[in-house]
Amino acid sequence: MISLTPKDVLPEDGTAGTLVGRVWLPQAGGPAVVAVRGDGVFDVTARFPTVSALCEEADPAAALRATHGERIGDFEAILANTPPDGRDATRPHLLAPVDLQVLKAAGVTFAISMLERVIEERARGNPSSAEAIRKEVVRLVGDDLSKLKPGSEPAMRLKQVLIDQNAWSQYLEVGIGPDAEVFTKAPTLSSVGTGMDAGLHPKSTWNNPEPEVVLVVSGAGKIVGAALGNDVNLRDFEGRSALLLSKAKDNNASCAIGPLLRLFDGTFSLDDVRRMDVGLTVKGADGFVLEGHSSISKISRDPTDLVAQTIGPVHQYPDGFALFLGTMFAPVKDRDAKGEGFTHKRDDIVTIEAPQLGRLVNRMRGSDECEPWTFGVGALMKNLAQRKVL
Repeated sequence: MISLTPKDVLPEDGTAGTLVGRVWLPQAGGPAVVAVRGDGVFDVTARFPTVSALCEEADPAAALRATHGERIGDFEAILANTPPDGRDATRPHLLAPVDLQVLKAAGVTFAISMLERVIEERARGNPSSAEAIRKEVVRLVGDDLSKLKPGSEPAMRLKQVLIDQNAWSQYLEVGIGPDAEVFTKAPTLSSVGTGMDAGLHPKSTWNNPEPEVVLVVSGAGKIVGAALGNDVNLRDFEGRSALLLSKAKDNNASCAIGPLLRLFDGTFSLDDVRRMDVGLTVKGADGFVLEGHSSISKISRDPTDLVAQTIGPVHQYPDGFALFLGTMFAPVKDRDAKGEGFTHKRDDIVTIEAPQLGRLVNRMRGSDECEPWTFGVGALMKNLAQRKVL
């Protein structure tokens, strides 16, 4: 069971920034949009029925600061009541901090994740083949492509060299080609938050966490804030065929976002995201520990480019979207057999952290073991209407 305190999940500057969350209110039979402040958690649903509506404001951070709301409790108590095992269903608990936003994700935006996707493709979902293929791919492509601008002349020259050597891949196409890979990660409202169980398809035997920064973007394409995310991935499913991407990515509880949404204000900006260091820790019940750190500064495409490739005349998202920026981690540390690398085991605790965004903590379970997702868009609209906040 996960046990969390505010110190475990809040940013290093505590509540100095403008922090938005969602809380399940049992007495209302639905979620509340909340501001997390130094003196408690405040329900602002009467002013902003959804987080999406708040993000459509001209200045979301200023609009939230100007709204006092109704205090519903201490963050500590609400957070402590969030893990499913010990939850008191009569008291509030945290949810993921996004709602009507479409859940989008960008893939292969870092050199290391691009190389691992090529390896998955060639291994065809078999982890025992990965190490030998990894050495061959690195020999051909190299292991430092962070300075190679996608779509540039040098990138296109490298593409031709690899085609000539019969080493080209669909993942290299989206990694160094002009067009980014942007896909729909999961249905609207399906993400889980910090302290909750995250899901793995029960048939998967080779999988991994994908720690990422998640941008929250308005319907007009304006980036308004950020959170942390785990774009849980099944390496065996996607490795067998890229056409299995939806099964590799979209399963019950397989999209985790949190702990809170930090809006851009005087304490936090997009430039802070560009410089952000992200850490990953996996702790298993078997004593296994995996740790890693990396920086968004190594991303191959600027966040604004990824947003521009997601929304525009061709694609519209009137309620906005949450965009996973891609992972800079590809866990390859052997867990069991030598050369087979990493895969999850039941009850792994995954912590994704960044100083300005806090910590997203989830326990890994089979998707069929996680709490079922039953409260969708229709239920949300009905609930808000009954509460007369629409």
